[in-house]
Amino acid sequence: MDIKRIYDVLGEHFKSVTTPIIDLVKAQTEDPFKILVGTILSARTKDEVTAEVVSRLFSKVDNADELGLLSEEEIQKLIYPVGFFRNKAKYLKALPEVLNTMFEGKIPDEIDDLVKLPGVGRKTANLVRALAFEKPAMCVDIHVHRISNRLGYIKTKTPLQSEMALRDKLPIELWINYNSYLVAFGQSLCKPINPRCDICPIYDECKRVDVKTKFERTHYDDQKMENTMKIISWNINGLRAIIKKNFFDFIEDFNPDVLGIQETKLQEEQIPKEVSALGSDYHIYYDFAERKGYSGTALFTKQKPISFSNSIDNEYFENEGRINCVEYDKFYLFNVYFPNGGMGDDRLQYKLEFYEQFLVHIENLRKTGKHIVVMGDYNTAHKEIDLARPKDNEKVSGFLPIERAWLDKLVEHGYVDTFRHFHDEPEQYTWWSYKTRARERNVGWRIDYVFVNKEFLPFIKDAFIMPDIEGSDHCPVGVEIII
Repeated sequence: MDIKRIYDVLGEHFKSVTTPIIDLVKAQTEDPFKILVGTILSARTKDEVTAEVVSRLFSKVDNADELGLLSEEEIQKLIYPVGFFRNKAKYLKALPEVLNTMFEGKIPDEIDDLVKLPGVGRKTANLVRALAFEKPAMCVDIHVHRISNRLGYIKTKTPLQSEMALRDKLPIELWINYNSYLVAFGQSLCKPINPRCDICPIYDECKRVDVKTKFERTHYDDQKMENTMKIISWNINGLRAIIKKNFFDFIEDFNPDVLGIQETKLQEEQIPKEVSALGSDYHIYYDFAERKGYSGTALFTKQKPISFSNSIDNEYFENEGRINCVEYDKFYLFNVYFPNGGMGDDRLQYKLEFYEQFLVHIENLRKTGKHIVVMGDYNTAHKEIDLARPKDNEKVSGFLPIERAWLDKLVEHGYVDTFRHFHDEPEQYTWWSYKTRARERNVGWRIDYVFVNKEFLPFIKDAFIMPDIEGSDHCPVGVEIII
């Protein structure tokens, strides 16, 4: 593989696309302090938000000493709504003292020193070393990790492994701009889902490892005029927990048009401000359980819906925060956290009654002439292919014959499991028990689905599971809809 040629081609592509924000900061200043601060602020934040915040902050602060004069609350106001603005305000407040105490007020240029600064990890340290000091540094984010593996240039499982592999293999003279070029390429063409292989400038060099895309070169003329809506469902197992992990990175990297999440486990007054800040890009709808710290759903949609509801026409099922429904021109979209029947006979009965009432409700909506899309955690594996150990779980809630019978009934009423429509291979799961480290061994269950009425199936472009996305005991699932 001619990595130098690939590097040069991506360098030319870099000139033609929107420049990543930190490269813009670098273009405007040589000041290592400002490059460091801009890099810290950019983490888990959209570039356009970072650009606005950086401009506002640097209109008030020109150096570390001036930053030290601000209170933590003042810094919070200046940097809101970047992701994790409260934590970043603490880091920035502590930064001047650490610089003065450990580095004589100067920004260090070595990785081992940079990671001693508040809020600086290896990725940030490498980026600052490269951009602020123009010294060789291997900055690996999710774009660099993904694209380097797609190319077939390296074979690794984590960004840290990719950093080490690239340090060993990539010529050192290519290090400084490698991150900038691949981030711009990843944001514009080589996206996580449906990369634009049809117009890729390095198509012939790329091995396209594990790539699935609708944009194959031979299909481009047929596909390029189609507009699609990417809809993703994810049981996050606690919204306040997952925002400390990869939630904002996930949204930035995969850019869903609609995201439905289950098990938010919070009340309205507990919604993190960082999540509310997503309201600049999404209309956000919640359903809260009466019981605190339990259940809960939320739906994020870029397109404003015609209507929104948390009801399935029976109040008995509407106090556990399980239902979001938005209405669009062509279809109703449900985001549902179906009950778990494993806590006793009464909860199993509740689950089965919920199933029945839900089917009645969507059948009534179907009569209006609009299509039905139901995504979420169904809490039942349908067929033996949908869990690793079906024989061992025949008497376990989640695979009981009476639970599976309802999914059969759903199919009999003309609804289609979109993933199985496109994929018939085994060992495709969406949930793994934390207790037994089952995910490492892929001993899982497929209990998260997107079902649609069969009449809507021609509009489903693709269906997918995202098992590499961690942060919860479930992984995301989704579909692309032609609109």
